[in-house]
Amino acid sequence: MLRTTRPLAWQIAQLAWPVLIAQLASIGMMVADTVIVGRAGTEDLAAVAVGSGIYVSVALALAGVVQALSPVVAHLVGAQKGDEIGPMVRQGVWLVLLLAVVGALVLHFPGPLLGWAELAPEIEAKARAYMNVLILALPAGLGYRAFASVANAVGRPKPLMVIALVETVSHALLAWLLVGGHLTGTPLGAVGAAVSQAICVWVALGASLLVMLKGEVYRPYNIFRRLEGIHWRRQAELLRLGVPMGFSYLVEISAFTLMAVFVARLGAETVAGHRIVANLSALTYMLPLSLAIATSALVGQAVGARDETRARRTAMAGLWLACGLSVLMGGALWLAREAVVAPVSSDPAVRAVAVGLVIYIAVYQFCDAAQTIAAFALRGYKVTFVPLLMHITCFWLIGLGGGYWLAFHAPVPQGVAGFWQAAVAATVAASVLLGGLLLWVIRNRRRGV
Repeated sequence: MLRTTRPLAWQIAQLAWPVLIAQLASIGMMVADTVIVGRAGTEDLAAVAVGSGIYVSVALALAGVVQALSPVVAHLVGAQKGDEIGPMVRQGVWLVLLLAVVGALVLHFPGPLLGWAELAPEIEAKARAYMNVLILALPAGLGYRAFASVANAVGRPKPLMVIALVETVSHALLAWLLVGGHLTGTPLGAVGAAVSQAICVWVALGASLLVMLKGEVYRPYNIFRRLEGIHWRRQAELLRLGVPMGFSYLVEISAFTLMAVFVARLGAETVAGHRIVANLSALTYMLPLSLAIATSALVGQAVGARDETRARRTAMAGLWLACGLSVLMGGALWLAREAVVAPVSSDPAVRAVAVGLVIYIAVYQFCDAAQTIAAFALRGYKVTFVPLLMHITCFWLIGLGGGYWLAFHAPVPQGVAGFWQAAVAATVAASVLLGGLLLWVIRNRRRGV
């Protein structure tokens, strides 16, 4: 087993490390917002916590639909059907435009979601203003995700790393200038962070289009050869794969981001502390996510080439690699919890909440890695609907529903810790269900079912 998986694990790692840096750089924009806005005031930080939670849920759900391009293109690469890649990518552009309209409507009318949070009027006003600015960022963000999906599918993720690093550094500087009023003369608070993000993501999209236009690897695909209208058969293929993927993102991410909406009832200090730990959770998730993206691309290429043995071994190599590294990361995070939290907030109450919650993200690292790799490997096999049902069961029913009960209605209400206790249970259940489904799919394909 080790002799067969070690070379594949190395191949996954080679493809994943630029993705990891790109993902960390992207999540670094959220961390920068937390640090910069947190220094501006607890109310602004609470508004960003709720507003960005809603925005991230919407944006990632729609990006999940767009990322159907990844398994489709990976299969075409494996099958050596490069002439079909350009038309499929051009259909991805139409898909981006349609989804951006849907997302804009949700962000402009967030009343029901904000109603659940029961925010103070001044915090709700800041959150609404923050989301309205981010409507301008959504089309560019989805377009960039389309480029990232194609780049990962063809095995060329390094430009993503460079673009993401430049974008994050630029955002940190511009957000600092706008949030604190160093550029405008008037502090913009949470809105300043949103303006900075919108500007930087459009620049990132422009850079990604330049890479696809000038890059040698994309030239044979003739992506920009001509314009074309909507091709409904190709749109149907993308939507068949992408809609379950998008809902899976929505279910998994919203189970965590909607925590902020409910936790907001417990006070600004609690929601700010939760925001810090949510950022740490997102950071640690980038490791298994990057390995999962690489695993999915390589599985898809192997399946497209009809090499079932290589596809199976690639999925297993991804599981071994991600689970082992995530255990190490969880232990390191627990040991360094106070040092990690200290620089983020000067408020002792906020820091106490955050330190107390770190244990939960340290505990669930192994199972989170397993369920992530399994879900993405299944996408490489173009299996997306049943994983969606499993995500709904685990992350909405067990995670969000169970967390709400533990936090507010258990015989001994656990407060914010109840949500994180339920999150641990949800990731354990997801790893068992998705891992079992992956093994079932592999076994049936080996039998030719």
